Amino acid sequence: MRALSGEDMSDELGIKTALTSLTSQAVTRREWLAKLGCVAGASSLSRLLLGCGSGSTPVPGPPPPQGDGYPGTDDQLLEEITRAGFQFFWDQADPATGQVKDRALAAGNDTRRVSSIAGTGFGLTVLCIADQRGYRPTTEIVARVRATLNFLLNQLQPAGKNGFLFHFVDMTTGARAFNSEVSSIDTALLLCGVLMCRKYFSDAQIQNVATQIYENVDFNWMLNGGQTLDMGWTPEGGFLASRWDSYCELMLLYLLAMGSPTHPIPASSWAAWSRPTYTYQGFTYISGAAPLFTHQYSHAWFDFRAKKDAFANYFTNSISATLAHRLFCISLANRFPDYSADLWGISASDSANGYVAWGGPPAAGPIDGSIVPCAVAGSLPFTPTQTIHTLRWIRGHYPRAWQTYGFIDAFNPLTNWYDPDVISIDTGISVLMAENLRTNLVWNTFMKDPSVQTGMALAGFSPA
Repeated sequence: MRALSGEDMSDELGIKTALTSLTSQAVTRREWLAKLGCVAGASSLSRLLLGCGSGSTPVPGPPPPQGDGYPGTDDQLLEEITRAGFQFFWDQADPATGQVKDRALAAGNDTRRVSSIAGTGFGLTVLCIADQRGYRPTTEIVARVRATLNFLLNQLQPAGKNGFLFHFVDMTTGARAFNSEVSSIDTALLLCGVLMCRKYFSDAQIQNVATQIYENVDFNWMLNGGQTLDMGWTPEGGFLASRWDSYCELMLLYLLAMGSPTHPIPASSWAAWSRPTYTYQGFTYISGAAPLFTHQYSHAWFDFRAKKDAFANYFTNSISATLAHRLFCISLANRFPDYSADLWGISASDSANGYVAWGGPPAAGPIDGSIVPCAVAGSLPFTPTQTIHTLRWIRGHYPRAWQTYGFIDAFNPLTNWYDPDVISIDTGISVLMAENLRTNLVWNTFMKDPSVQTGMALAGFSPA
């Protein structure tokens, strides 16, 4: 593996110049983000730090350097990621309820029962991709989508609060798990999958049930008397103390809330959350002190290419964040010699010591040389040349990092630790971003939804 070469630096500088010219488990994920300053009332760390598209289909870059160890084409690798990821969402969902496990053994044969509503939202979107690619007969996929939506409408929404659903549930019974919260962001991730299915399938039952699910969500209630949305609610304590009030993955939540035909929040809420900036090695971009996935999740469904609001072009913002993160990882090579221009990428993930929300810049979490494949795959549309090369490198040099459902959640080449699990949201972001890079399917379908278009219009997006 190599350190950042003069050629690499030249590539980064060229991209930066181009940008300038364009003008487990349980609530651990949320707790970590709060500690890292992505939400209100965070620790002193957030007070010490600055932070809580191009418009065209990405053009494939030059062939990756020889010696990455993967014998296939770039598209073959992306196909493997997509097909293996679909297999996870098909195998590790209850066929009667459609609810997807939060995590499962990467080799299959998992017996756990806890489902994540966010994972189910990713899974609904993956079912659309699978149908488009012919992975299973359409009749089987439609039946699974119907079962999923019916269970959400008839079981999980009534058990939640004002249309919002509990973060973790038993995949078979729908019972609340881990004493988890009724989650605003995870409900929004679920709704993205619901609306994707409403637009993709012509099936009347799917469309009608999806509409009911979305229209049941009382986004105004989640404002909890303020201008920004609350993070959630529990039966024991009521509303959580933290709000979605600083840039992170929150854009999809606000856009769905403003576009709601039944319980919309005021358009003024879009400007109510802060957009702190951070500068690293010449890249300046809106960012919170939070993992890389915060620059990815909203982009999985919402197409921000060639669009801007009063504050930013968020697609080019994510390009800058990804390139800065790559350089940040490479800068750590003196401490972690596995990090290089070939091998980089960390985001909230498993580690040898449990689930960690790590990342940078600035450095966050106990970084130990681990590699998180979804951190790279989730940025595929932003920096295709760099990300595909690294995914090829992992596939070619670390065979234990690839199992039945694709890339494992994380691994550490320095300690020879390999995660036995995959996590639904991490596998999901990898599949969705691979498909957006290849065909724009998710973007092209989701953005046709009238409520999605309403939300974008109210947020003030115009051509960049």
